[in-house]
Amino acid sequence: TLSHPFRSVEGGNGEWDYDVPLLPGDHVTDDAGTGFVHTAPSHGDDDYQMGVRFKLPMTYNVEPDGTFRKDLPLFGGQSIIEPDGKEGPANVSVIKQLAYVGALLAKGKIKHSYPHSWRSKAPLIYLNTPQWFAAIDAPLDDGMGQHGDTIRARALKSIDELVQWTPPSGRNRLHAMIENRPDWVLSRQRAWGVPLTCFVKIGAQPTDPEFLLRDAVVNARITAEFEAKGADVWYVQGFKERVLAGRADPAVYAQVFDVLDVWFDSGSTHAFVLRDRADGSPDGIADLYLEGTDQHRGWFHSSLLQACATLGRAPYRGVLTHGFTLDEKGMKMSKSLGNTTAPEEVIRDSGADILRLWVAQADYTADLRIGKEILKGVADSYRRLRNTLRFLLGNLAGFTDAEKVAATEMPELERWILHRLAELDTEVRHGYAAYDFQGVFQKLFSFCTVDLSALYFDIRKDALYCDAATSLRRRAARTVLDLVFHRLTTWLAPVLVFTMEEVWLSRYPEAGSSVHLQDMPDTPADWLDEPLAAKWASLRQVRRVVTAALEVQRTAKVIGASLEAAPVVHVRDAEVMAALRSVDFAELCITSGLQLTADPMPGEAFRLPDVPGVGVVFELAEGQKCLRCWQILPDVGSHAHPGTCQRCTDVLG
Repeated sequence: TLSHPFRSVEGGNGEWDYDVPLLPGDHVTDDAGTGFVHTAPSHGDDDYQMGVRFKLPMTYNVEPDGTFRKDLPLFGGQSIIEPDGKEGPANVSVIKQLAYVGALLAKGKIKHSYPHSWRSKAPLIYLNTPQWFAAIDAPLDDGMGQHGDTIRARALKSIDELVQWTPPSGRNRLHAMIENRPDWVLSRQRAWGVPLTCFVKIGAQPTDPEFLLRDAVVNARITAEFEAKGADVWYVQGFKERVLAGRADPAVYAQVFDVLDVWFDSGSTHAFVLRDRADGSPDGIADLYLEGTDQHRGWFHSSLLQACATLGRAPYRGVLTHGFTLDEKGMKMSKSLGNTTAPEEVIRDSGADILRLWVAQADYTADLRIGKEILKGVADSYRRLRNTLRFLLGNLAGFTDAEKVAATEMPELERWILHRLAELDTEVRHGYAAYDFQGVFQKLFSFCTVDLSALYFDIRKDALYCDAATSLRRRAARTVLDLVFHRLTTWLAPVLVFTMEEVWLSRYPEAGSSVHLQDMPDTPADWLDEPLAAKWASLRQVRRVVTAALEVQRTAKVIGASLEAAPVVHVRDAEVMAALRSVDFAELCITSGLQLTADPMPGEAFRLPDVPGVGVVFELAEGQKCLRCWQILPDVGSHAHPGTCQRCTDVLG
């Protein structure tokens, strides 16, 4: 045990007459200096933590203006640092007093690193100041203990049981912060902000029961004044006297001019936006809070603590966090580097939906990259989607309910598209519910470009353009196109809001019409047909071999179009052969003819390594080219209409 150098000093009035313990500190090492340092718990974080750990008393010797408190013996009122940042007389006075009592071993000047204000460059004093706190481990007797009796307990239970985290890693990050955080410092000493509206008894200590004025009538008066005149009324002369009138003596109480932590302001937004509005939510709870990953320490955090005190639980049911936007090379954007991408420029050059589509295509759970080349790729995806929608609109002109065909009467190809719609309906709804916009877009984009444009549209162009208007095949195709139209437009409307509205109004231009007033259509469960899907997966594999074989001939300029071919397809598997014979496989391959055979495939047959047991021998189609459908058939030229096949002659009448 040591003693203070001013112990029993003349004129000290017992201020420093106490024992000083010798304590171990992890922040002190023996590789610099003596390995011994003085400890001032009120002046520095390391010292403060030592004080908390060993229950040392805090001192309040330094005033906010940089002077010793006036009642401090020997040095009261002396400046440590003057307002202009220069050294005051206090340091010299202390050195002289140490010499007077024989406790000064040596004196001199040294250069060392010292904290300075980044703005004024003046030296700083670390000062432990009295502040207002929210005690997050104090028991609450507020009738809202369903999820815990303290702010921390309620917050942790909310994180674990009441909130959906997107991505799930957000839960771990905020949980660790709440679990280990200290009490919340609510007060700030600034010239602006929302006032911390309370009155304290002059001369009382914070630990005294009467220190804080607790009066429901006074609080109601403050609330009424704020609602009528705004927060600045707190600073109007005579405000204290007016709200305390008849309840407390204004001369006995001091008005607190600290302001609230701005994070308390933002953390209270759930009350202003949801609780206190006619169009808010019934229980004041938000469905979703959405912000960047830095808000686990900010808005998500402060909102959680504030609501656990005022609502008894988290103010949100879901929290979604996203990364930061970087340039194409993954670098932070900076005007000085010239690598910024301004949203208004993207909208001006490409349209708002390109920007929205970029967001939907990106993995927002990580940092997002954007730039000219990336936006070019987005624009290409957009154009391909737009072409799909243009095909739908063009081939649905004049479509009415009278033309519709029941699903049970449709050809297999149409029923397979219905199966895909049923699959997508579940995936899209689940994707949106989980905020998986990237997954939703990828599935719909693949459906539009692979299943529709590259397969279904390609196959059905012939029926749509050349079949009779009353034919079952054409009516079934148009029925499916109508079903696809209503689903694609409503599925994509949350992302491509302007494009889907344009597409919808192109077909339904009536006043008041809008795709955004439409619900996603319910999809019948019986559209799902797994056996049919398995069969068509096999058919598409064989089709891949045929189209690849024809592409070889097209590249060699043997043919210009697939309709000039009538290939022979060798299939080893009997089950696959049966599936192929059950459909018009020439129609699926868009050839004028096609022969299926189980004969052993010759050596020159075209094969694909990943589709074993299938070989294709190229043959040219025999006959003449129909001038209407472009198929090459033997009967062309032998009918009433010159240069047409039997089907086209029948359609022409």
